[in-house]
Amino acid sequence: MFLWSYVLCKEMAVVRKNKKNLSIIDKELKIDGSIESCGKLIVKGQVKGTIDGDVVIIAQDGEVNSTLTKVSSLTIGGSFKGELIASKELIILASGSCEGKVVCQDLIVENGGMLNADISCKTTSKMAPAKKEKSFFSKKAESRQKEEKQIEL
Repeated sequence: MFLWSYVLCKEMAVVRKNKKNLSIIDKELKIDGSIESCGKLIVKGQVKGTIDGDVVIIAQDGEVNSTLTKVSSLTIGGSFKGELIASKELIILASGSCEGKVVCQDLIVENGGMLNADISCKTTSKMAPAKKEKSFFSKKAESRQKEEKQIEL
C-alpha cells in the first residue's frame, strides 16, 4: 500500500510539472501594482501597473493601464493603454483597442480592432544578435565570380 501511494504521488508531481499555469483576474477584481506570471494570464477585470509574463490575454471586458508590460504574446479583446514589449506577437481582436507605445515582433489587427500607438515591429534578427544572410542574387554573383576565376586559370 505504501509503495502504491508513493508511485501515484510521484506520477501526479510529474503531471503538475508539465502543466502550464493558468491565472485569471476575474471581472470583479481590480489590481493596482505589479504582476509577474508564468504560463497564461487572462485579464477579465482591471489592472493598473506593470505586467511581466508569458502569454497574456485581455478579455472583452478586461482593462489594462500599464506603465510597462513585458510578455511574449499579448492578445487584446478589451482595452490596453500604456507601454508594451511583446517578444513574439501582439494580436488585437475585433473588440480590442490598444493605445500607447508598442514594440513587438508580429502584429495582427482584426477588422474592427483599434490601434492608436507608436509601433516598432522588430524581426527576430533585430531582437537577437544579427545573422548575416546572403540573398539569392548575391549567391548567383558569387557563383559567376567563381566561374570567371576558373576560366581565367
